[in-house]
Amino acid sequence: MKEGQKFEPIRPTDLRPIDGGTYDLLASGRDVDDVRVDLFVRLSEMELTYHSTSCRTDALERVNALYCIQVLKNLISARNEATSGCSTLTEIMRIVQAGRVEAGDRALFTDFYHILKGAVGRSDLAKGEPPELSQFSGREAAILRSDFLDAMAGYCQRMMSTYPTGLDREVIERRKDNKKRILESLDAGEEEWNDHRWQMRHVRRKVEDLEGLIDLTADEREAIALATANRVPFGITPYYLSLMDREAHRKNDHAVRAQVIPTLAYVQSILRPEHKGTMDFMREGDTSPVDLVTRRYPMIAILKPYNSCAQICVYCQRNWEISGAMDPSALAPVDRVKEALEWFEAHPMVSEMLITGGDPMLISERNLGRLLSRVSAIEHIKRVRFGTRLPVVLPMRFNKDIIRMLGEFNDPARREVCLVTHFEHPYEITPESMRCINDVRRDGMSVYNQQVFTMENSRRFETAALRLLLKQIGVDPYYTFNTKGKEETEWFRVPIARILQERKEEARMLPGLARTDVPVFNIPALGKNNLTSWQNHDLIMISPRGERIYEFHPWEKNIVAAPTYVYRDVPILNYLDRLKERGEEPQDYSSIWYYF
Repeated sequence: MKEGQKFEPIRPTDLRPIDGGTYDLLASGRDVDDVRVDLFVRLSEMELTYHSTSCRTDALERVNALYCIQVLKNLISARNEATSGCSTLTEIMRIVQAGRVEAGDRALFTDFYHILKGAVGRSDLAKGEPPELSQFSGREAAILRSDFLDAMAGYCQRMMSTYPTGLDREVIERRKDNKKRILESLDAGEEEWNDHRWQMRHVRRKVEDLEGLIDLTADEREAIALATANRVPFGITPYYLSLMDREAHRKNDHAVRAQVIPTLAYVQSILRPEHKGTMDFMREGDTSPVDLVTRRYPMIAILKPYNSCAQICVYCQRNWEISGAMDPSALAPVDRVKEALEWFEAHPMVSEMLITGGDPMLISERNLGRLLSRVSAIEHIKRVRFGTRLPVVLPMRFNKDIIRMLGEFNDPARREVCLVTHFEHPYEITPESMRCINDVRRDGMSVYNQQVFTMENSRRFETAALRLLLKQIGVDPYYTFNTKGKEETEWFRVPIARILQERKEEARMLPGLARTDVPVFNIPALGKNNLTSWQNHDLIMISPRGERIYEFHPWEKNIVAAPTYVYRDVPILNYLDRLKERGEEPQDYSSIWYYF
């Protein structure tokens, strides 16, 4: 930020030079309902000026102003107050009339301040001018435009190059040392390392298993110890451990460590008494017509035959039912799998099956082959997806035997078999994972990626770098999930405004085949909501803490009637403060306030 440049307001009177009329209404001390009526009138008058033939506001600023006016109307709506359980208008009037912004009011007031700036056409979104081509034509104009695009691409490339990848030569060499250190500690060699069964037998499950292999901070050590003492699932494969830098500073391996080493707040939150029995955030119990089956959509359903993983992701949506890494009782009993498959047989409208868990790729080749034989006998199943993180955490699992077995059931004329995996960061992409993906694709199967958009991959162009590298190794970006609103995972969560900003200002820079993913929000019991479409959600209020409160319309909207879902997001200002702590410049994200 430039010296003396103000990023956020510090006094209620900062509203006056933006729009004195609105400030006067808020400061008047009149009844809130009277102020509400007058604000609606004022906002409608402002809206009319943008539709007038005399409007001289820049076209992009005008469009943003109209969006901001609609949001402000939502924020003063009595209906929305009742739906959300709070009143932005009441809180803003309180702050203005008190004449000061207390620490607890910063997030709310700053958000309101920027939205009001946008409503009066002062968002300053247009930064940088493209070349003026009206004075040129033909080749001369094309060269000017090309030079401008070179500058844009150069900026993108510079930003993405700041994030090291697992394919960088120096990273590969460093990880060879990590691997050697781990093998020596386990008295093993290269042959064992490349055996997925050896990896599975040596999953690291407690603090003592990590001693001498990586440095841990005091908080990391305490969190792991508390988790293992209280049977909170924890585990790391030796291979994935080798992707962590030995030092505990998390400069480059931040996303890798955060994926599996829980924060102390996370463990403490899970252990609170009120959490007992409430961990099924996605309400899968309400969408399970029979054991092992989940169904939220007309033509696809989930089968969960294996209830464990090679290692445990901290923010897994199924952490309520997974008891631990490589749990020996994870494989569902034969009779329950049989009943689940009979359900699929009885529902011919379900043409696609997602086999997940847990991680079904941990099932033995023999049992997996039996399962696929039974699935392949169901004529109406035209596609089988395997949800697996093993290409990321245990790529040696994909040996010739299992790839050959999967390939035998991949019959494009009748039935597709594909993998959906879960790379989070370029630092996770390694020569081993790339080889695994190439071997799978060589047998005719497609591989897709679902990324969760978190604090660990949400910096400028961090996710864009992942997309490009994924496509380069043969993985198609499929979904980018906004972090779910589970209370215990708040440390990971990123505002919806940031994922929308990333999509427009960063993903949009990439070639189309590298940005095939769709940003989505998963609504409990109902399923995915496309975040790029404003008609699927509505910003209805901002809480006293500064949480934007959204009303999500389910995917069934305009097809059948279905209930809406109200969600409280993490405050934008809190997110920007955390970015600043990580060395980012909040002003570089200043347009975030105008994504709704």
